[in-house]
Amino acid sequence: MSDLYFGTDLFGELERLQRQMANLFGGSPSSLRSSRSGAFPPINIGTTDESIEIVAFAPGVDASKLDISIDKGLLTIAGERAPSQTPSADGPRQYAQERFSGSFRRVVELPQHADPDKVQARYVDGCLVVSVGKREASRPRSITVQ
Repeated sequence: MSDLYFGTDLFGELERLQRQMANLFGGSPSSLRSSRSGAFPPINIGTTDESIEIVAFAPGVDASKLDISIDKGLLTIAGERAPSQTPSADGPRQYAQERFSGSFRRVVELPQHADPDKVQARYVDGCLVVSVGKREASRPRSITVQ
């Protein structure tokens, strides 16, 4: 048995160090597959034969205050989420809060075959679903052999 003793959880410390390094070198995502840990709203990105599907999980956000734009191959989702409780003198004092509130902005780099003229967005059950169509030339097609 080793005489070496760590007063804290070694794996927890390594995870904390990894988060700090990611924050230090992080920034806006550089591609579809990269994102910052803990960014709001969390997103899922998928694809079909016809479109690229981006789902942003944003419960408690007023859909009319969401701003979605595409410029130079970047999809930007911006908005604001109000605090879940307003502080009052006679109410409980918060000492921990895990639910994000405030302004947010997420930027996703779209692939080159995305068509910025074919974009649809809908907000359903706390999820913002953005569908970006693909250019016709990039869609899979069947070729018959003669």
